[in-house]
Amino acid sequence: MNFHEFFQLLYQNIVDSSWIEIIAAAFGLLSVWYAKKANILVYPTGIVSVLLYVYICFNAQLYADMGINAYYFIFSVYGWIIWSRRDENKEEIPVTWSGRKTWLISIGVMIVSIIVIQILLHIFKADDKQYWSTIVPYTDTFTTAVFIVGMWQMAMKKVENWIFWIVADVVSVPLYFYKHLVFTSLQYLVFLVLAVMGYMEWVKLAREHQNKVAAKAEEAEVYA
Repeated sequence: MNFHEFFQLLYQNIVDSSWIEIIAAAFGLLSVWYAKKANILVYPTGIVSVLLYVYICFNAQLYADMGINAYYFIFSVYGWIIWSRRDENKEEIPVTWSGRKTWLISIGVMIVSIIVIQILLHIFKADDKQYWSTIVPYTDTFTTAVFIVGMWQMAMKKVENWIFWIVADVVSVPLYFYKHLVFTSLQYLVFLVLAVMGYMEWVKLAREHQNKVAAKAEEAEVYA
């Protein structure tokens, strides 16, 4: 594909996009921006985006994509509740690093998700030889499983959630380009840039929290 074909395809993708799809994409980008800032508005903006995509995918008969967006909706509500909580000092739950337990759960959830998604695909796409002749069903399964874990870790305010988003975005950019969905591919490229920025921002927030905890511990020892 040369540059002329690329921009022609991009232009056609944009022209073919409905207003509801553009609004859904805009709220999706806004949600990732708020996530980068560890701002609770990540969830209401994200909920608007995923609900619109549920509607879009249902009308397009993309039931698997509709299912993952329904999952995003559920965990957006869950994350909103978690992020709204306050500790005994009425402070927000801080951004922290994932411990061994969180990593084990994450790996387990990802493996189970891959197995379940593949089973469902083989049930509904068993006779589609052309579908299984490409890498699409396998890369699609992988990115979906990684996104599932990333969403959960974000709800728990773990720094490493961005690693999962980065990995899945890196795979999604060429995947959607391969499927000639250039507009969506570029959208995931923007998501990738924001995810890298989000990781750096959350590393800073986690270190600030660690320093704050260490300072309080030192202060407690002094007055002990």
